[in-house]
Amino acid sequence: MKGLRHRLLAALVQIGPTGILGALSTLLLIAMLGGIIAILFLQGFPALSINFIFGRSSLEPSEGGIFNALVGTALLTLLMTAAALPLGVATGIYFAEYAKPQSKLTKILRVAIESLAGIPSVVYGLFGLGFFVLFVGKSLDALLSEPPLVVWAKPGILWSSLTLAVLTLPVVIVSTEEAIRRVSQELRQAAYALGATRLQVLLWVVLPGARAGIGTGAVLAIGRAAGEVAPILFTGAANHVAELPRHPTDMHMHLAYHVYALATQSADVESAKKLIFATSLVLVTITMLLTGIGSLLRAKNKQPENHGKAI
Repeated sequence: MKGLRHRLLAALVQIGPTGILGALSTLLLIAMLGGIIAILFLQGFPALSINFIFGRSSLEPSEGGIFNALVGTALLTLLMTAAALPLGVATGIYFAEYAKPQSKLTKILRVAIESLAGIPSVVYGLFGLGFFVLFVGKSLDALLSEPPLVVWAKPGILWSSLTLAVLTLPVVIVSTEEAIRRVSQELRQAAYALGATRLQVLLWVVLPGARAGIGTGAVLAIGRAAGEVAPILFTGAANHVAELPRHPTDMHMHLAYHVYALATQSADVESAKKLIFATSLVLVTITMLLTGIGSLLRAKNKQPENHGKAI
């Protein structure tokens, strides 16, 4: 016992106070995450069933299933990804390959991206309502119909997706820029020595070498968007929609918003508790799967042989 005690003390001294605090913080975070997952699983798993997952929603939140919310969340995420990924990747490429670090334009853009990352999510919802719904939507109605009809100037899944795209842009931009900067300079110089142009080096050497990091940013952005509620409250989400979204202007249901509806608007509070935990368990499972995919892509991007394949 004395030998084991001495070895433990020696290990603690070698780690130092900072390492000990870091290890304790990590253990605390793991314990908190494990506690959340355990509570959701114990309370929500008994309520999971085929009818619950694939059943259509009802006017009473505690009745019916979550299929409408699942489909709404999936469509919203797909549209958000289609809008945010090209713009975010293009901006990350500009910062990594073309922007001059001391340029005023570059500094202004970086400040703008950092500001976007720090804005509360509910402010994005108000921005989406004011810009996409009331400005862009009204402009489209005035342009496409005479006299103007209210078709686009109302909350819909398209405006929710674009609002979330703006929210997730900083994640995609930063991850793309970092992934591109990690590509080996030797590969670039070798491609230039073989006579490749700058665009060819970018397309055939840099982007293939950075695709895992870019994919990581995309997956993390998707995972964040899947759990956001505030940005879509004003731009397209609804408590109950009988039909699945079929048009960009249709309103939609969302898993996280469905949890809120179950918790605040259900007449039968006791029966709604299990459904709240079950819906939360489904949402957390989806988010963790997306985060896990992002971690795998990040680990793959750190492997040395990944750059060799880019040639």
